[in-house]
Amino acid sequence: MSGSLRERLCLYGPKNQACLEIGGAKHRLPGESFVEAKKREARWLADDEKHYEQYLDILLNQRFLAAGRIQSGAGRPEVTAFNCYVSGTIADSFVEDENNIMDMAKEAATTMRLGGGIGYDFGTLRPKGAPIKKIKSQAGGPVSFMPIFAGVCSATSSYGNRRGAQMGVLPVWHPDIFEFVHAKCPPATAGAIMDEMRKIKESKEPDEGRFWQLYSALQSTLKLTEFNISVGCTDKFMDAVTNGWTKFETEFPKGTPYGEIDPQTLWDMIMRNTWDWAEPGVLFLDTINNNNNLWYCEKIAATNPCGEQPLPPYGACLLGSFNLTAYITLDRCSNYQFDYEQFIRDIPVVVRAMDNVIDRTTYPLPQQEAEAKAKRRMGLGVTGVANTLEAMGHSYGSESFCKQLGNILQFLTTHSYEASINLAIEKGQFPALDRDLYVQSGFCKRALPERLRNAIKKYGIRNSHLTSIAPTGTISFAADNISSSIEPVYSYTQKRLVNTPEGQIEVVIPDYGFSQFGVRGKRTKDVTVDEHLNVLIVASHWVDSAVSKTCNVPPTTKWEDFKNIYIRAWKHGCRGCTTFNSGGMRAGILKDVDDELLGSDASCTIDPVTGRRSCE
Repeated sequence: MSGSLRERLCLYGPKNQACLEIGGAKHRLPGESFVEAKKREARWLADDEKHYEQYLDILLNQRFLAAGRIQSGAGRPEVTAFNCYVSGTIADSFVEDENNIMDMAKEAATTMRLGGGIGYDFGTLRPKGAPIKKIKSQAGGPVSFMPIFAGVCSATSSYGNRRGAQMGVLPVWHPDIFEFVHAKCPPATAGAIMDEMRKIKESKEPDEGRFWQLYSALQSTLKLTEFNISVGCTDKFMDAVTNGWTKFETEFPKGTPYGEIDPQTLWDMIMRNTWDWAEPGVLFLDTINNNNNLWYCEKIAATNPCGEQPLPPYGACLLGSFNLTAYITLDRCSNYQFDYEQFIRDIPVVVRAMDNVIDRTTYPLPQQEAEAKAKRRMGLGVTGVANTLEAMGHSYGSESFCKQLGNILQFLTTHSYEASINLAIEKGQFPALDRDLYVQSGFCKRALPERLRNAIKKYGIRNSHLTSIAPTGTISFAADNISSSIEPVYSYTQKRLVNTPEGQIEVVIPDYGFSQFGVRGKRTKDVTVDEHLNVLIVASHWVDSAVSKTCNVPPTTKWEDFKNIYIRAWKHGCRGCTTFNSGGMRAGILKDVDDELLGSDASCTIDPVTGRRSCE
């Protein structure tokens, strides 16, 4: 059947009307069809007519899902195609020195207006109580300045009314680390409100009106809800924790001794807060930098808001995910198998297209453009993993599941690097490349075969980084509700309101794995802590940047076992770790909702602490 005939018969795109509508609202222009949107994206990113046809075929059949910023911003100068950035280095000055706090807040506003989220390293700001000689005063410390950036995020209206996203990072050696860990904890006055919200949620006939009244009241008491926060842990600190040391030196500026803290007390505080409130997250900064392909020319101290892209100052993350469910075929015995041949054919087509984004998009700031073009980072990942591998008979998180996931990610890494080497031969290597030093990174030595390392030394490579595992909530839902990223299936059905000529109707949207493959995969609540961690570890092994994944833990988890999740993640080379305790204080006030409709089958949860929905 010809492509034009398939278009006329509407055989491309999501089959579920609700999924089609969500994709349209988020990523398409007014009145634009699915096919028209994919043609716009393919034409914008194509090198020539052959590349256009190849990339368009991939997009129409949803084998690759570019990040939402690319889908909506293709060919449009008023929006950036990069999802997120990391701020430039914040100078330890309020208004006077170059890159002072207020200058960086202005740059943040400029970035968010074009739709980009931002991460910040606050470790450059002097600790609370340190003298300010020029005005004969004392510093308020990093936490005291975070509300400025929170206010900018809250007040900035971005393209498409996209909710602003920010990540605040403080290195574990900073003297204000204890204050930072507690920065987002609700005040004592919020306790009574949360208690009443829990009672409403647990009652047989919940009073929805009262719940939302309390939600609004709670929001007014909270701080820094515009931020995710993470502690940047060093190997020295993790050694102190695991070896039972009772002294750990704080520093400011970095490398200058400032004082001493008890690492065990701090670690327990971090763990207690993340057990109760799912924050702060933990980043392993030395692991990040030791694995960084550009270890020789940059130092990373922060990530984008979701943590899948550790980036240098002014760094940007360019994201997209291969939809693994689109590579499922039947073998001779009618068993599901993965089409590696098609996957391998698609990878260089996608790498070429994503590389073109770097040259064709709009950048909020000239420093971001210079950084992106000097290093040409991208982050290709996967989604629909649980649906795909469970259809092939592998239970989520099992040994066979992780083996198959490792195989697929190894193919992605090998062939994306090979494609980037070929692009370097054709178009030139990225300017910041030192061929001999590049291949000495921890990632290159671990994950790339010798033939590719030798090829890089001989021919160069077009892109400094190529792989990343990002959260894919909206693009996965818009692709007929496939399982998101490398996460397990959250629920078997979702309810949505769909617009029809007769008005809005409520529809039930099944999980893709069940509707297409007849498989009821393990749901999030059914997956053990070890299974979550196994998936995080194998993904981290094959990815050159980082992995965004939540390890859900039941409230029955023993305290030492909970803390050991982070220790195991660090020892196995993960760049960071995030957990969510289903019995924690934050979970106790989560309310199950749909984007527009209450009462779905756990399709989405709204978090009163942040105001964000899990399905966003």
